[in-house]
Amino acid sequence: MNVALLVDFGSTFTKVSAVDLDQPRLLARAQAPTTYATGLEQGLDAALAALEQAYGAPLPPFRHRLACSSAGGGLRMVAVGLVPGLTAEAARRAALGAGARLLATFSGSLGPADRDRLAELNPDIVLVAGGTDGGNRTALLDFARALAGCPTTATVVVAGNRDAAPEAAAILERAGKAVVVVDNVLPRLDTLQVEPAREAIRRIFMEHIVVVRGWKDVEARLGAILMPTPAAALRGAELLADGAGDEPGLGELLVVDVGGATTDVHSVAAGLPADGRTVLRGLPPPRSQRTVEGDLGLRHGAPSLVEAAGLAAGGGEAAARWQERARRRAAEPPFVPGPDEPAEREADQELARAAVGVAVDRHAGRREPLATPHGRRWIQRGKDLRGVRHVVGTGGIFRHAPDPAVILAAALDPAGEGPVLKPRAATLWVDRHYLLSHAGLLAEVDPVAALKILKAGLTRVA
Repeated sequence: MNVALLVDFGSTFTKVSAVDLDQPRLLARAQAPTTYATGLEQGLDAALAALEQAYGAPLPPFRHRLACSSAGGGLRMVAVGLVPGLTAEAARRAALGAGARLLATFSGSLGPADRDRLAELNPDIVLVAGGTDGGNRTALLDFARALAGCPTTATVVVAGNRDAAPEAAAILERAGKAVVVVDNVLPRLDTLQVEPAREAIRRIFMEHIVVVRGWKDVEARLGAILMPTPAAALRGAELLADGAGDEPGLGELLVVDVGGATTDVHSVAAGLPADGRTVLRGLPPPRSQRTVEGDLGLRHGAPSLVEAAGLAAGGGEAAARWQERARRRAAEPPFVPGPDEPAEREADQELARAAVGVAVDRHAGRREPLATPHGRRWIQRGKDLRGVRHVVGTGGIFRHAPDPAVILAAALDPAGEGPVLKPRAATLWVDRHYLLSHAGLLAEVDPVAALKILKAGLTRVA
């Protein structure tokens, strides 16, 4: 039997699965709390013991051992660009697509207050862009001088005007900064080129993860981490949408990954204006897009989720209950309500519904009316997802919630007439074994088997 071991070191749980590649199928899946404080190996051992118990026999030899990781919360990143809707937006997209956690985006200039804020954020990476190739040179050099005087130890990825990039790098290196120069993320006003920057961010991620306690021991057993967990999840979403070999995909889709620390939304869809009455403003939307909402987690992020969703608005006894539930979940990340705690299970479901609603609102594009002599027209910014026909929920909450369809329904706007361009009518699916990131990993060695296993694990809920 040709078996692969797939491992995801998440912020709350270490998730493991064993899959058969000869007759593509899931053999067993298990998880255990991630042990960043005491060393990753302890949590991995517990997860593998649970995997063997779920398998019901000694685990077979593994031909492949593939892993992804959030590296203790993921790489913390700041993007810097000249124009908010152009170079700054291009830098932001590169950061999110690479699996980094984007803390802030600065545009225009980096004044003293911005530099103080950047130092306070303490990012692992600063991605700086500015100027198209052959265009503005001064912006990138001004950013480099500002960052040279900023008390940050972050690696600076220079992804701006190719003529100014070497000089910008030299300024930063003289100031003792670690610098990586890549191709311009916006070489022309109509051309987005983020893959070189994304690849640089992924390489820095691999270097960063070795500082996590216990990683060297884990690496000796599993080999190198292939990619950040968010990048693996986006790869899984692309696989599910596009298919592999003779195995068809679902077509355009939206995936919502509700976790303990963040809620990530992945869309694989063109998202272009749906008719001739709508004009797109800003950069064209990427077909594969990821957004990360760091204030919308069910455990570590529960207090900020309650605030963002307005669950405690208005005060009173109900607000106090939500605040207490949030505090408990943040203090006990592995907490999972049991069958004898129906009120807590309902509370988790409501928190997840709120997270999905707010996260998809932020991910989807928006439109605004424009009066013209020829009648009403629309200005679109971002992706139009109204035509997306599939919404997939992944994450532990969808395996434990009383009614997952209630959670996923928050991703829809059935009328489709509002300013937020969310899906109107979509089939709702649950990734019941939480295999999306594992499928993204497996796609590196056997994409057809990965897709078949992922599709077999989907359950239609509405």
